[in-house]
Amino acid sequence: QLHLVESGGGLVQPGGSLRLSCTASGFTLRHYAIGWFRQVPGKEREGVSCIAHSSDRTYYADSVKGRFTISRGNASNTVHLQMNSLKPEDTAVYLCAADLDGSSCPYLIPLFGSWGQGTQVTVSS
Repeated sequence: QLHLVESGGGLVQPGGSLRLSCTASGFTLRHYAIGWFRQVPGKEREGVSCIAHSSDRTYYADSVKGRFTISRGNASNTVHLQMNSLKPEDTAVYLCAADLDGSSCPYLIPLFGSWGQGTQVTVSS
């Protein structure tokens, strides 16, 4: 199981931007599908975006399409989530997850083998 660490969260005003990073310790993420999910207390974990492990094809939830971009970093152990035009409803704990199989990536279903602890994103004026 990978040890994943998210970073880059914080407080931002509506319309602002944040860049989240998901970093693995001692492993390359190149062979893993990487997903970003978000969690709000009392609600189910929601799939936000995913990047496939072989094709690097990307997938987005309708709620973030056109505003968020997932990409693999120059370092092989990092994946980023660029979030633009943030809205108050984007407020959540954002978690990254990794999976060798990657079959749930296109469906943004949280059936991934390894998870980080999450980073808080708060969008508020």
